[in-house]
Amino acid sequence: MRTGIGYDVHRLAKGRKLFIGGVEFEDAEFGLDGHSDADVLIHAVMDALLGAAGLRDIGHYFPDSDEKYRGIRSTELLSKVVEMIKKEGYVIENVDTIVVAEYPRLAPRIVEIKSCLCSVMGIGEKQLGVKATTEEGLGFTGRKEGVAAHASVLLKNK
Repeated sequence: MRTGIGYDVHRLAKGRKLFIGGVEFEDAEFGLDGHSDADVLIHAVMDALLGAAGLRDIGHYFPDSDEKYRGIRSTELLSKVVEMIKKEGYVIENVDTIVVAEYPRLAPRIVEIKSCLCSVMGIGEKQLGVKATTEEGLGFTGRKEGVAAHASVLLKNK
């Protein structure tokens, strides 16, 4: 068994589409700023998976200096990471996540986010926890300047 943790944060910006957990928030006034689609939840999960497998971080494999990753959907990157950990001899046992955001409201979309992530990772819904919280108006997330995500994973040998 191997554990890994991941963390990511992106600034909210006008003129960007908003994706969290692979789900597009079509009516969002702000999106997350980044080289890819800036999906903080998926980025945290990817780093946790890579770390648990003893691999390097997502910036190493998908650098923001490489134009082929500009605007790419993070679901595509997560699929590549899942293949990487399988090649290392691991399968996903459990993934647990927390999204810290004052904006957008995530609770109405949690089931959809779980469904998307489980599909991409090839795991059952009982193997994934997706939680959302706010910081009660404190810090950059509380001021609606950005969104943060934390992830913890458990891998096991095939």
